Amino acid sequence: MRILAIESSCDETAAAVVDDSMQVHANVVYSQVDHAAFGGVVPELASRAHMRSMVFTIRRALTEANVTWEDLSGIAVTKGPGLVGSLIVGVSLAKGIAMATDKPIVGVHHMEGHIFSNLITQKIEPPFLTLLVSGGHTELICVEELGSYKLIGRTRDDAAGEAFDKVAKLLGLLPANEVVAGGRIVSEIAQKGDPNAINFPRSLVGHTDFSFSGLKTAVLNYVRNLPEEERRSQLANICASFQLAVVDSLVSKTMQALRKNAKNFNAVCIAGGVAANKCLRESLRTQAEDNGVAFFCPDFEYCTDNAAMIGAVGAHRLSMGLVDDFTLDASPRLRLC
Repeated sequence: MRILAIESSCDETAAAVVDDSMQVHANVVYSQVDHAAFGGVVPELASRAHMRSMVFTIRRALTEANVTWEDLSGIAVTKGPGLVGSLIVGVSLAKGIAMATDKPIVGVHHMEGHIFSNLITQKIEPPFLTLLVSGGHTELICVEELGSYKLIGRTRDDAAGEAFDKVAKLLGLLPANEVVAGGRIVSEIAQKGDPNAINFPRSLVGHTDFSFSGLKTAVLNYVRNLPEEERRSQLANICASFQLAVVDSLVSKTMQALRKNAKNFNAVCIAGGVAANKCLRESLRTQAEDNGVAFFCPDFEYCTDNAAMIGAVGAHRLSMGLVDDFTLDASPRLRLC
């Protein structure tokens, strides 16, 4: 059984071919460059870019996987959450393909896809704890069974990835007219700094919910009080101290959730774009293993938005006989649990 998967929730146009063992036969991601001049994703531009690039992205995935429409068992597509226009492009095209080829269609929750990103290359038995951490989401999810989820904690304001991007912007680290991940820049500069140089705050201590707006404001206030020359000389320390504050918050709350439910988890996982942060990976791995629990993280290519993870969910749901009909629609504020 092979599934064509389509992902278009934000500004990545992606298509993949995945089989029922979650082996990825093709995973094509087209990153939009239309938004560089605007300092962030422009929804209307994103949906138009998806319309221009989706067909050739799908064709390339089918070619790389060496499959035809007849070889496919179904179509999986992200139905939400995300930008409504972007989601509509993907869902509409998936429905059209499913109708034309007489294949079943499966709508997939984007964040469930991130949970499944760990299962593409690794065998993990539920129940397990997943820290979903990206530019738009920061959540602690108990995966009771595949398809059955319980929310343990979520951000009350900014997501962790959003905080990284905003700090990169206020520090003037984002090149004009270029699409660059702010979190990656901050992380790279942080490697040259002292993470204990500045004591930035950790919010909601002792709670499994997250908050990063106060940390972001603390960095802003600290930088405002520095002369320009001193700001440049302290840049690495600022980035390192900020990153440590984010990582400490994410790890401490994950470990708190683990200790409260230690007997109920076989593993701790991390997923989402910020899962690519090496400092976070290593800190969470160390803490999980010190508590006698296995730790898993996805390959770097499956951390950011991609269609392979959507295909993994789609293949699982299709194998369970869980399919949608043609009333399937985009749901920009779709909740996982």
